[in-house]
Amino acid sequence: MKEYVYTVKSSLGMHARPAGMFVKLAKQCESVIEVCKGDKRVNVSRILAVMGMGIQQGDTITLTVEGPDEETVFPQLRQICEENL
Repeated sequence: MKEYVYTVKSSLGMHARPAGMFVKLAKQCESVIEVCKGDKRVNVSRILAVMGMGIQQGDTITLTVEGPDEETVFPQLRQICEENL
């Protein structure tokens, strides 16, 4: 399992574009990707669940990737965060 802790820098927080990128990545891989904020944890393949977490600028989120292709998926996940959140 790989884990990435990220503090959201975008003034828009988690909006449709990065949430959609998470969903697209999740559907292309075999690993399970989850995002956690506080005590809430959701699978990123569910866009409404991700957007429903209310992730805003300054929030710290934890993303986990677990599965057979986690080594390949993890850098892509980090890139989505760093470029879009």
